[in-house]
Amino acid sequence: MKKVITTEKQPIKLWLDDIESGAFEQARNLANLPFVFHHVAVMPDAHQGYGMPIGGVMASEEVVIPNAVGVDIGCGMCAVRTSLTTISTDRLKRVLAEIRRTVPLGFNHHKKKQDPRLMPKGDVALDELPVIAGEYQSALTQLGTLGGGNHFIEIQKGDDGHVWLMVHSGSRNLGFKVANHYNHLAMDLNRQWGSAIPKSWQLAFLPITSGAGQAYLQEMNYCVDFAFANRKMMMERVKDALLAVVQPVFFEPVINIAHNYAAMEFHFDKHVLVHRKGATRAQAGEIGIVPGSQGTPSYIVRGKGNRDSFESCAHGAGRKMGRKQAQRQLDLEREKKRMDDQGILHAVRSTGDLDEAPGAYKDINEVIDNQLDLVEVLVALRPLAVIKG
Repeated sequence: MKKVITTEKQPIKLWLDDIESGAFEQARNLANLPFVFHHVAVMPDAHQGYGMPIGGVMASEEVVIPNAVGVDIGCGMCAVRTSLTTISTDRLKRVLAEIRRTVPLGFNHHKKKQDPRLMPKGDVALDELPVIAGEYQSALTQLGTLGGGNHFIEIQKGDDGHVWLMVHSGSRNLGFKVANHYNHLAMDLNRQWGSAIPKSWQLAFLPITSGAGQAYLQEMNYCVDFAFANRKMMMERVKDALLAVVQPVFFEPVINIAHNYAAMEFHFDKHVLVHRKGATRAQAGEIGIVPGSQGTPSYIVRGKGNRDSFESCAHGAGRKMGRKQAQRQLDLEREKKRMDDQGILHAVRSTGDLDEAPGAYKDINEVIDNQLDLVEVLVALRPLAVIKG
């Protein structure tokens, strides 16, 4: 931990020195909520989001805040270690071509609905999940699709000597619809109740014992499961693409983590609802994934169960530039050369791609160094080939 701020109603515990002003203002807002529990934790990759900083962790006893989970509910990572120890550039290119053939990217969906048996099978009937029920048929075409933004598929070489596969994606339009529905519902209810929390904070809440609060949590959990099902399907397609080019290849069990969700956990002698927005759970012994940018390493880590972070860690490098800012300010040829010199098959082709260039992100090694009290590094993964949405 870098510092503790004690000027607000609850402390703010920071794992970075250089938090941007907007993200810090959002952390202060969280710390002044009447229902925030114990303290607010801010991870080393933090930057400004909607309502709550991305890279923020907040717990409450009584309420859930949809904007403290975010619009891409269940977004997270999957990683698989393969038996391969090397792969040629020519074969990598063939693998990428096969992935692009079988995994829709960006706004694209499958032309046909996918097998409903691959959808989540929760404890709650579909007709009790109104938003998901309305979006279910559309979601069948989104299952196994990457999306855009910072989502990626990457082939990597680990310092353990093995080739790894990694997928970063979320709940697609399904999570977006759920998040927006319940955030607007919370805003309407807060207005009816005369809530003292300023609307400008973008932190409208729902009591977790209310019908609306329970409905959100049920639909949120479905989206978390859907996001995992989405990543699993893509990982299977990535494995198939590799097997179409190289045989034999054996695969270890998938590592999966989410970094946008809320869950009931036990902290500081109480059961509380922990909101993680761009933060990864890091309980003692728990294996996690902290990705870098497409030009920098990613890390397989093991949690240390640090109670001050609510047993959490960073979810990635974290942005240091907004998307439009990166497109305006970064030098295209310099960013491309940075990756070309490493032999990375990357996804930066034009100025429009600079929002996802390495220069738009914080130094992942500094992020890791700032959280060595939260996790230990198990494997460093160097990018070999990258597909972006």
